[in-house]
Amino acid sequence: MSIDFYVKGNQFMINGEPTRIISGVIHYFRVVPEYWEDRLIKLKECGFNTVETYIPWNLHEPVEGSFSFEGLADIERFIKTAKKVGLYVIIRPSPYICAEWEFGGLPSWLLKDKHIRLRCIDPLFLEKVDAYYDVLMPILVPHLCTNDGPIIAMQIENEYGSYGNDQKYLQYLKEAMEKRGIDVLLFTSDGPTDSMLQGGMAKGVLATVNFGSGVNQSFDKLEEYQPNQPLMCMEFWNGWFDHWGEKHHTREAEDVAKTLDEMLKRNASVNFYVFHGGTNFGFYNGANHGEKYEPTITSYDYDVLLTEHGVPTEKYFAVRKVIEKYVPLPPIALPEPIPVKDFGEIPMTKSAILFDSLDVLSIPAERICPETMEEMGQDYGFIYYETKISGPRKDNKLILQDAHDRALVYLNGRYIGEITRWDQQEIILDIPEDGARLGILVENMGRINYGPFLKDYKGITEGVRLNGQFLFHWTIYPLPLKDLTRLEFTDISKMVHTPQFYKGSFTVDQPADTFLNFEGWKKGVAYINGFNLGRYWEIGPQQTLYIPAPLLKKGVNEIILFELHGTMKPSIYLSDTPVLEKKQ
Repeated sequence: MSIDFYVKGNQFMINGEPTRIISGVIHYFRVVPEYWEDRLIKLKECGFNTVETYIPWNLHEPVEGSFSFEGLADIERFIKTAKKVGLYVIIRPSPYICAEWEFGGLPSWLLKDKHIRLRCIDPLFLEKVDAYYDVLMPILVPHLCTNDGPIIAMQIENEYGSYGNDQKYLQYLKEAMEKRGIDVLLFTSDGPTDSMLQGGMAKGVLATVNFGSGVNQSFDKLEEYQPNQPLMCMEFWNGWFDHWGEKHHTREAEDVAKTLDEMLKRNASVNFYVFHGGTNFGFYNGANHGEKYEPTITSYDYDVLLTEHGVPTEKYFAVRKVIEKYVPLPPIALPEPIPVKDFGEIPMTKSAILFDSLDVLSIPAERICPETMEEMGQDYGFIYYETKISGPRKDNKLILQDAHDRALVYLNGRYIGEITRWDQQEIILDIPEDGARLGILVENMGRINYGPFLKDYKGITEGVRLNGQFLFHWTIYPLPLKDLTRLEFTDISKMVHTPQFYKGSFTVDQPADTFLNFEGWKKGVAYINGFNLGRYWEIGPQQTLYIPAPLLKKGVNEIILFELHGTMKPSIYLSDTPVLEKKQ
């Protein structure tokens, strides 16, 4: 598939022919690799000619200097699969991607040095970017269209005008790509406003705009800054993401189709953000911070053309109908539906209490003051702080200075309340005469992925006070919870409302997609056969966690729930129906 892709006036050209790019976002890192081809075929059958994906730096360099390009991180396999299906590819690499992804794709280890300045010409930041690009770009170069690959374009930074105005930084990234062999079309994408375009456009780089409605107004603004160039909506927001505690966002198919029609009438190109959302597996969900901190849920369903588990929606067929008005399409030929199964109720028969398991899950460290996850060399998960307080003390206010994000407080092992960065900020404590052991379990619920508060340190970021008195000398247990194999489980004898791991097993004759219904559970993290499915929380909106069939195996399967608050019914249900909205 030899491709000569370039700009001529206000047209994209492929092999000398004017071409409209109709693209859709599928994030390889939110879909199990076994399903990449299924999702890409469905994209092609909808009338699209291109797939676009971000590349999250934190997935590929989880530890500084240590790189991963396997499994969910196998970007080359994804690109090759897209080529096999007959799609062009647009790549939007790091350093920053937003994407409602943890820290906007930036690796948490960047924050170990508190002097670092993100997304600017800061030499310390660029040194890290260069080391990453030295590894990433050579992987992409063989797949460029200039080398007979499917990659026709790449982005130099993401929505930069929403963050800063460092033109030297943008030029540095452009040149960093070019000198490593990236010779395809480069572009930027920004909101269609004066400030965002002024901050985010870069000399010698094609500008595109992002929006969900207001087609003519948005494209008119782009043409003010970039006349006689192709019009492209790089992010057509045809759905939206959800935060914990919100209602599930939806958008009518008819409205999406109408907006798309307006774009195509202007001879514009478009990239659907997103075509298929997938799942924020593990601890990779991001968070926003407008007036307050708002973490994103595990599901990235987004109410778009394919559901979280890959089923075409009403929106899929409405969009295809619009595309058919402008592009001749063959009869639709969708892959066979992927089986979905109800495996029924699964009893959780064994448990392990967190506070009895600290020494097998973590190596404790003694510190004068509480330290953040980043200072402790930890990326995701939980962190536990413990100290001894002298007594007696009555009616003392316990204050955590800037705890990120949700802290559960224990006195002599007994739960006494929570302190969060978005709500309750203090707890009243009575310390007995012989003193007490104070424990604080802090959950990192996702680093901020957008806006001015990207430097989002996790854990206790300042200190702990009783009234005005700081508490010193702490034992700290980092709890990334990546490996649970050393946990010692015992039969459940009584229901203890303290953080603990619950384990159950079930037998599968034939793996199929299924959904973990966590009704009756409060808040925690679910694992299937050692794979971290993500967080659950009773406040919703989502009430099930998606389990793709490739995570199951024939025979016995193991499920573990790390439950923070306890349950009255230690069982879960594996259903054939997703629940994306909490019952009102």
